Amino acid sequence: MAQPGFAQVQKVKTGNGGQSVAAGQQDLPTAPAPKQTEPLFMLDTPVNYAEPRHQTLRHPLDAYKATDYPLPRLSNTPRLRDLLRDGKLYLSLSDAVTLALENNFDIAIARINLDIADTDVLRTKAGGSFRGVSTGLVTGTLGGTTSTITGGGGPGGTSTSSGGSGTGSSGLVLSENGNGPLPELLDPSITGNLSYERANTKQSSTLITGTDTLAQDTATYNFGYTEGFITGTALSVTFNNSHTSTNSQRQSYSPLLNTTFRAQATQHLLQGFGTWINTRFMIQAKNDRRITDSAFRQQIIYTVTQVESIYWALVSAYEDVQAKQRALDQSTKLTADNRKQLEIGTLAPLDVVNSDSAVATDKQALIASESNLKYQQLVMKQALARNLDDKGISDSEVIPTDRVGLDRLVEEDMPVDELVQQAYVNNPQIEQAVLTMKNNEITIRALKNGLLPTADAYAFYGGSGVGGAQNPNLNCSSSFSAGSFTACPPGYVASSNYGNVFANTFNNTSPDYGVGINITIPLRNRIAQADQVRSQMEYRQTQMRLQQLYTQIKIQVINGQYALTNDRAQVMSAQATRDFGAQSLDAEQKKYKLGASTTALVLAQERTLATAENNLISATAAYARDRSNLRQLLSNTLDQYGINLVDTARGDVNTKPVIPGLTAPKAPEAPKPIVVSGDPSTTK
Repeated sequence: MAQPGFAQVQKVKTGNGGQSVAAGQQDLPTAPAPKQTEPLFMLDTPVNYAEPRHQTLRHPLDAYKATDYPLPRLSNTPRLRDLLRDGKLYLSLSDAVTLALENNFDIAIARINLDIADTDVLRTKAGGSFRGVSTGLVTGTLGGTTSTITGGGGPGGTSTSSGGSGTGSSGLVLSENGNGPLPELLDPSITGNLSYERANTKQSSTLITGTDTLAQDTATYNFGYTEGFITGTALSVTFNNSHTSTNSQRQSYSPLLNTTFRAQATQHLLQGFGTWINTRFMIQAKNDRRITDSAFRQQIIYTVTQVESIYWALVSAYEDVQAKQRALDQSTKLTADNRKQLEIGTLAPLDVVNSDSAVATDKQALIASESNLKYQQLVMKQALARNLDDKGISDSEVIPTDRVGLDRLVEEDMPVDELVQQAYVNNPQIEQAVLTMKNNEITIRALKNGLLPTADAYAFYGGSGVGGAQNPNLNCSSSFSAGSFTACPPGYVASSNYGNVFANTFNNTSPDYGVGINITIPLRNRIAQADQVRSQMEYRQTQMRLQQLYTQIKIQVINGQYALTNDRAQVMSAQATRDFGAQSLDAEQKKYKLGASTTALVLAQERTLATAENNLISATAAYARDRSNLRQLLSNTLDQYGINLVDTARGDVNTKPVIPGLTAPKAPEAPKPIVVSGDPSTTK
């Protein structure tokens, strides 16, 4: 498949594999078609809101009843409390991801978009326009950053700047998406008008009515039926009835029964003609539903990656507290030893002052590290829980039970081009951009149709019937002078009942039929011209945006692969520095016990070791974070972890994700003997 960004051009040539590519663009590399998010049309509730509530003989009014959407669950899933032991929340990375899939508010908010998109599908089935659905990432979860993770990443980075502000009315910019001739409403409708009126009207002359005051009682019973069809045809049927009683001397019937019937079909000939133009909203709504599925997958990948980032920030904060505690223990022990030596007179008071100062510094560092840990624990809980008012959860310490392994990922050794192609296939943003372009192509075609004049042919057929009982007030006098009245003899007017009147309406005794055409030609047509060319401009923007996505993703993937290589080297270097620092401190402490060193030198080695441990913690966390970021770029997080989209859409995770590349926590190794000979770079 040729890159969709080059789908519309003036001249088209055939590229490799028979794809149609733009003139001047045929030498550009092709990108694979994006993988479709599956399964399509995921549901988060048993109700399919793309289907109507059908009327049945047993429940004929169901179509007119309101549908109540289920209340959101604001409580935590039981899984969260199951992890509590002795007031502590022992949390693995798999548990964290599972709880996020069940409880995270960002995912819960995005989940409702699936049903919102279904309502658009239902609207368009009836010929209505789609309202659209928000498919942007929900980013309400805090966290993912910490002062204990620094560095990481490849040699470069990419960022997306914010767009300009809207310049339309009130800062709003309206897209051409969905514009064009409106389809006919496909849901049939029945109208009815039942009314009764009594009117006494003063007459200025008796010539017409034969009375000074005309009294009339009128009852009307009018009904109508309308329905549209996807061909651009509209059908309307009207059936009107009236029952009029009067005191007029000139009206033959009282009560007068009058019925009329008319059926008319109207067909668009130019603008709005054809099946495609009248079903395009259905196609666009289904494309939007697919975009929503893809956006939901993107939301899951994003939130899982964010939760991983929060988890590794928690791990680094947790290990930082342990490192700070070890540093405080070392300086405290040195101070205690110094005071003993001061008491027996073998140490100068200045050395005690230096060690006491180191203890104070280490205590302050430990307090700051503990504060950071408490904050990271709180951030972790808000990402995994819906209700933090549960005292058992809010007061618990979070103990991370997983650490990242340093085994090489398969992606690190893959050729860059192959890795980039994999990202192109899996990335939901590309899938959404391609579907958006399809919608834009539909809009372009619709607005080209909107440039045409309006020409509607119509044909109708009708009939009418009149009857009733002879008016008892009917004047048969030959004189029209006032006060002259001669009652007409019975049978003077042939009476008929409603059945006869109804039959005459439809038996072609009084037919009414005709054909015609209505034409409207806008002489300058400027609005349609502006809309049509603007739709082309918006389409060009989506083409460039898609190509920009390809470029950005390629750079980000390459940068992500570099990042892992750099991060692993940084971790190995930090580990070696930490080991050398531990060996140096151990040697310095031994020299100090033999009287061959000073307190200042021992404290300096302790500071060096503390710095090395901090660097190791930070480098390891940066490696773990960048590893999950690469999976996000490749959009294979769900496949790698075994996350089921159907379960996630329902918010009920039956199978916990299996996250590769993790190890159990382990304490720092004791310093090894210093190697006197050999290659220093091989020392572990």
